[in-house]
Amino acid sequence: MTQDLLIGISGGGVVDTDQDSPDVDSIFRRVKEAGVFDYIERSPPPLQVDEFLRAVDTHGIPLLSGSFFYMLGRDEPLMEWHLRIAARCGGQALNMQIMVRDADGNRVTDQRLADTFLWISEIGARLGVMPCFEIHVNMWSERFARVIAVGDLVERRGGEFNITFDHSHVIFKIGNEAELDVEDNRADIAAGKLELDPYKPNNISDLLIARNWVSHAHARSAVPNNPVNTQARHPNGRFGRGIQYPFIQPAPGAYHAAWDETLLEPWKDVLRRMMRHRLRTPSSRLRQITVEMIPGIDYGAGAKYSIFEHSVAIARWLRSTWDEIKAAG
Repeated sequence: MTQDLLIGISGGGVVDTDQDSPDVDSIFRRVKEAGVFDYIERSPPPLQVDEFLRAVDTHGIPLLSGSFFYMLGRDEPLMEWHLRIAARCGGQALNMQIMVRDADGNRVTDQRLADTFLWISEIGARLGVMPCFEIHVNMWSERFARVIAVGDLVERRGGEFNITFDHSHVIFKIGNEAELDVEDNRADIAAGKLELDPYKPNNISDLLIARNWVSHAHARSAVPNNPVNTQARHPNGRFGRGIQYPFIQPAPGAYHAAWDETLLEPWKDVLRRMMRHRLRTPSSRLRQITVEMIPGIDYGAGAKYSIFEHSVAIARWLRSTWDEIKAAG
């Protein structure tokens, strides 16, 4: 690949706190003024497509990727519509989260996921937009070993499996006893089918990168055994799972736990590995990395640090790190 690696931001993360609700034009203006982002990642709601396109024209910040979540058996028309909207907006990728259960309440099988991926990829190829299944909690891919199985099924049928790798969803589980039980990851670790620690052999991050499946990436800073978000609760009363950690030192009282910059190193190192693979692999399909510091309950809700300020800091780090990796060759 000859084009440079692009750095974007999630449209939902252009806020200081979870209390903010900026309009579309304000989002694009703020991203433009920051001067560090190449694009915004967002799938415009149906009634706001024209508003988003006006903001693109006004501020010169493109919508190079879309993002949404889907339930199989219900949302296939929405998947196709989002691809068409992404193409209309000049998008290159559609980040797709697929729920664990379908519209009938059944757990989706690996085969059905592979079938869906191949079907939506054919549509995407015609439109020039790459669908990418995301590694994400609360979705089928939270059982990380399944990602390998589904990718193998796609490749056996001649397809190219494309994923969005948000490795914060892997990193935050390391050493977290409660999280290891979610979606049977503990059982897979015990059976030798899964390793989370990026510094150990055959870890899931290295495996996904080596398979050349990482075609899109999200960058949300997280640390091993990431602190639970005690600043926000779900409707059922449970605290947020804690999948976001301040990237730069927060002011006193702005974050609910102790902050230690050295804990970010595993998260940073996986991004370096993605970048090195991108540089050294001519067939790499990784085009862009979206900074995704966000105000959701499992992420940064209730925090008093500026989410957007930390997004800008991550974008600067990504750019400087990419420059260093290119210089090293």
